[in-house]
Amino acid sequence: QVQLVESGGGLVQAGGSLRLSCAASGRTFNKGWFRQAPGKEREFVAAITWNSYSTDYADSVKGRFTISRDNAKNTVYLQMNSLKPEDTAVYYCAANGRVGPRSLPYDYDYWGQGTQVTVAS
Repeated sequence: QVQLVESGGGLVQAGGSLRLSCAASGRTFNKGWFRQAPGKEREFVAAITWNSYSTDYADSVKGRFTISRDNAKNTVYLQMNSLKPEDTAVYYCAANGRVGPRSLPYDYDYWGQGTQVTVAS
């Protein structure tokens, strides 16, 4: 069993930055970040393999967001720079034991409760 706890969300002005953290218990799985805005489906943001060898990003965040991990702390991070109002959403951390970085929600077995990110224009 894996438990995931996100933190670091909040309110920020457009152009600002936030760093989300996802503290995990249990095994060191591949991790991903997803987000869901009101009235929209959950969408992929970024993913990283358990050994940090591979990462993947949604086109909408490439060049602005960076996913990383510290396995000694069993924590995954999402550094978000140049934030836009359209980045406003609840951000979820997820974990899976499959091969390679995954971008589909159904590939993930464990989910956190989410953290709200609001970007003001």
